[in-house]
Amino acid sequence: MTACPTGIAHTYMAAEKLSQAAERLGIDMKVETQGSIGAENVLDDNDVRTADGIIVAADKDVDLSRFAGKRVLTVGVAEGVHHPERLIEQVQSAPVHTSAGPSPTSGTVSGGSGGGKERSLPYKALMNGVSYMIPFVVVGGLLIAISLSLGGHTDPSGGLVIPKDSFWMDVNNIGVIGFTLMVPILSGYIAYAIGDRPALVPGMIGGWIANTGALYDSKSGAGFIGAIVTGFLAGYLVLWIRKAKVPKFAQPIMPIIVIPIVATTALGLFFVYVIGKPISWVFEHLTSWLSGMTGTSAVLLGAILGLMIAFDMGGPVNKTAFLFGSGLIATGNQTVMGMCAAAIPVMPLGQGVATLIRKRLYTEQERETGLASLFMGCFGISEGAIPFAAARPAQVIPANMLGGAVAGAVAGLAGVGDAVPHGGPIVAVLGAVGGVPMFFVAVVVGTAVTALTTVTLIDISERRRRGEVPNPSARTPEPALAGAVAAGGTGAGPGPGLAGSSKGGDSAAVSAPHGSGTAATAVADEPEVLSGYLTEETVRVRLAAEDKESAIREMAGLLAATGKVRDVDELVRTALRREEQGTTGLGEEIAIPHAKTDAVSAPVVGFARSDEGIEWGAPDGTRARLVFMISVPEAAAGDEHLRILALLSRKLMDPAFRERLTDAADERAVLGVLAEIE
Repeated sequence: MTACPTGIAHTYMAAEKLSQAAERLGIDMKVETQGSIGAENVLDDNDVRTADGIIVAADKDVDLSRFAGKRVLTVGVAEGVHHPERLIEQVQSAPVHTSAGPSPTSGTVSGGSGGGKERSLPYKALMNGVSYMIPFVVVGGLLIAISLSLGGHTDPSGGLVIPKDSFWMDVNNIGVIGFTLMVPILSGYIAYAIGDRPALVPGMIGGWIANTGALYDSKSGAGFIGAIVTGFLAGYLVLWIRKAKVPKFAQPIMPIIVIPIVATTALGLFFVYVIGKPISWVFEHLTSWLSGMTGTSAVLLGAILGLMIAFDMGGPVNKTAFLFGSGLIATGNQTVMGMCAAAIPVMPLGQGVATLIRKRLYTEQERETGLASLFMGCFGISEGAIPFAAARPAQVIPANMLGGAVAGAVAGLAGVGDAVPHGGPIVAVLGAVGGVPMFFVAVVVGTAVTALTTVTLIDISERRRRGEVPNPSARTPEPALAGAVAAGGTGAGPGPGLAGSSKGGDSAAVSAPHGSGTAATAVADEPEVLSGYLTEETVRVRLAAEDKESAIREMAGLLAATGKVRDVDELVRTALRREEQGTTGLGEEIAIPHAKTDAVSAPVVGFARSDEGIEWGAPDGTRARLVFMISVPEAAAGDEHLRILALLSRKLMDPAFRERLTDAADERAVLGVLAEIE
C-alpha cells in the first residue's frame, strides 16, 4: 500500500517502483494506492489472506486493522521510491501486526532516511484534533450568530437575549450543542491520532470533563486548552497501557473494553481530583485580585481584562474576566464590561483578517474558517478563533492577547460602557454600548494589531522551522506538491513567500520562441497530451536556465505563450513559495514545479529539458534534466488534473520512457512520447 499526505506524485511513483522491483525479483505483488482520486487496486480479503507480507509505504495514517496476523513493514513513501528491493527483502522478517497493538503509522515512520514524516507525532495529533473540531466551531458559531442577529434583542436585566420558546431559540440551542461538542471532539481526535481507536473514548470523555467546571467546583471549565491536555494525556496513557503484557485470552477484549475503561476512569479521576481543584482555586483568587483593581488606572485594567479575554477564548481565564465585568453591570459600573466587550471580538476578527491579508500562510480550510471567524467576531463569539489558536498556539495566542489588551486599554481610556453581558459589534448596533465611535476604534485597532502580529509570528516561525532543516532533500517533497495542486493553492500550508523576488527579465520570459499563438493554431493532427493541457507551444527541448529560480521563470514564460497566464510574476512567486516549503525535485532527474493560483485562467502544463541538469534538491541528489511545470487556477474543479498527475508520476518511473523523452529530437517528437500517457 502506498500513500502520501495528499496522494499525488509520490503515491504513484512508489507504487510503480515497487511493482518494477517485484517483477525483477520474480515476486507476485499487488499494490494498492490511496491517492487523491481515491483508493485504487484495493487489496481485498483474499489478497491479504494469501500474502506473505504487507509493505505500507505511507506518510499519513492508514488503517492497518485488516492486516492483523500478517507481517507488516511500515516505512515512509520515499522509501518505496528509492529502495523498493530492500523493502521486499525486509518485509520477509517484519513483525506480525496484531489488531491490539499500536498502529505502526501512529508513531514515527521507520525505514531509513527520507522516509519519515515531515512533522512530529504531537504536531500531527494536534492537527488531527483541530481538523475534526473546525466544523463544530463553524456550525455552532454561525447558528448562534444567526439566531442572535435575527431573533435577539437587548434586555438590561438579561443581556442580549432571544425569547424563550421561539424559533430562533431552537436555532440557538442547536448552535450551543455544536459549541458544547467541539471541545470533546478536539480532545478525542488528538487522543485518537496517538493511541488509535481505544483512545477515542477516554479522549472525548476527558475533554467533556475538562470543559465542565461543575465537576471540579469551578465556575468555568478548562476550555480548549484543557481539551488539548486531556487529548494528549489520553493518547499517551493508552499507549502506555498497551505495553502491559496480558494473557492471550484477554488480548481480544483489551482494545474494546479494558483499555477504554481503564484509561477513561484514570484520566477522569485525575482531572477532577488532581488538576481540577487547583484550577478552581486559581480562578477564584483571580476574581478577587481583579476586584481589588477597580480603583486603579482604567487603561491598565482594560489591558489586563483584554489579555484575559483573549487568552483562551471562552475558557476559564476568559470566563473569569467576563464574569467580573458582567457582575459589575448591576452595580452601575458599565465601563468594565465595556472593556471586555471591545476585546471579545478582536480574536476572531483578527484571525479572519490575517487569513485575508496573507493567504499563502494558510491552508484552504483555514481560509474558509477565517471567513466564518469574521462573521462570528461581528457577533461577539470569541470561540471563532479557537481553531487557529489550537493549531498554532505559540503564534496565535500571544497575537490575540496583544490585540485584546490594546482594545481593552483603548476602551478603558475612552470610558466605553456596555449595559449587557455580551460583546462585539452586535451590542453596539443594538444600542447597548455607550461611546459607540470609540468602541469601534478600540475593536478596529485591536483587530489590526492581532492580524499583523499573527502573520508576522507565523512567518517568522515558518522561516525558523525551515532553517532547522539544513538538508531539504531529507524531507519528502510531496506536501509542497499537494498544497499547490490539490489542496490549497497559494495558501495550501504555511510558508513565507518571496514578496521581494526579482522581476528582472520578465519581458524576455514572456516571449516564447514558439510565438504567441494558442492551441487553436496547432496542427490538426497534433496528438492530445495530458488531456490537452500540454501542447507543442508549451514544450521546449532545451532550457537556457542554469538554476532553479531562473528555470521556473523561464517555464512560466513558456506557459504564458498559451494566453492562459494572467500574471507571470505571480505565477513565478507562487511556484517559488512552494519550493521554499520543500523541493519539487522528485529524483530520477525529474522536477515538477507547480502552482495553484488565479494567475492562470485554465490548467496548463509545460515541459522542458536541461542538457546540463539543474540543481533542484532532489532526495537522490540527481540534477533535474526533465522539468514539468503545472499550474491550475484556484477555482479548478474536479479531479482531472489529479488524475493526470498520477498518470504522469507513474509513467516517469519507467526508465525506457524517460530515455525516449530525453532522446526526442524536437518538440513534436517530445509530444509523441508524452502521448503514451493514457
